[in-house]
Amino acid sequence: MQISVLDQSPIRKDGTAANAVAETIALAKACDTLGYHRYWLAEHHNSNSFAGSCPEILIGRVAQETHRIRVGSGGVMLTHYSPLKVAEQFRMLDVLYPGRIDLGLGRAPGTDQLTSRALQAGPQAWPIDAFPSQVMLLRQFLDDASGREPMPADHPYRGIHAMPRAATPGPEMWMLGSGIHGAVYAAELGLPFSHAYFISTEGSEDAVKEYRERFKPSAALAQPRVSLGVAALVGESEEEARRLAMSRNLWVVRLLSGNPIPFPSPEEAAAQPLNAQEEKLLATVSKRSIVGTKDVVRERLTALADAHGADELTVVTITYDFASRLRSYELLAEAFGLS
Repeated sequence: MQISVLDQSPIRKDGTAANAVAETIALAKACDTLGYHRYWLAEHHNSNSFAGSCPEILIGRVAQETHRIRVGSGGVMLTHYSPLKVAEQFRMLDVLYPGRIDLGLGRAPGTDQLTSRALQAGPQAWPIDAFPSQVMLLRQFLDDASGREPMPADHPYRGIHAMPRAATPGPEMWMLGSGIHGAVYAAELGLPFSHAYFISTEGSEDAVKEYRERFKPSAALAQPRVSLGVAALVGESEEEARRLAMSRNLWVVRLLSGNPIPFPSPEEAAAQPLNAQEEKLLATVSKRSIVGTKDVVRERLTALADAHGADELTVVTITYDFASRLRSYELLAEAFGLS
């Protein structure tokens, strides 16, 4: 089973967005050495919690700073953008780093409604129900640019090419989702599916089952392929791991309560008074992530992957300080024997 990384470039309290981006680059270099398979970069907008607003730019820098690991988006929120422009961005990345680029696609806005409108080019922007058409058009531009398959003769965009054109493999496309919609889109389009278990645990096995049952082979993928995005944190001891997890757990509680904050220190998180409703929410949030020593985390992650029939785990780890986040990924690599 392959183990990969999702980095949301978290901003800690009393830290800066610049700190978060620098830590993303440092963590990617470490994960390349540690033997992780992929390094995906998230997209969020107008957030005081995450610095990663444009994965297509960070991908280029991370790929430049690493040597072996695949680098990609987790993901590009395609409803905001022109498929041609996204195709050109990832064609350029693939020409620069052939065989190492992934293009993960999502339909969630990654922000609030007002910011979503600000991201749009104008009144002609794509509505949410046009997402499958966007994905199809994006893939057609990419296939045409790589020489795999030209645009159909009767296509209205025949003769328009995503530059640069080159005989490189092209980015590996993935469909991201936290529910049944993403699973169905991935199945119908013959794409690998990455389920965001760290966002929504409910119905995850049903979504993966639906994907497998409805999967239609494509030129890019003959058999269904599943990745599971999981929040996990490994500590030197059970107690230390649970202490470190307090930062993200409180952050999720505040986010779901409509009061988003930068990531607090474990000490601040432990000292925060919570009402009964927040206590209940905290208990639910804590169950979404896998926390403990490396043996415990390996066992629970393996069981989760087996339950979903996942081929790959993409692990997101957030702590208040960078050293403990790096150490978590080091311990996880040891647990799974990566090299």
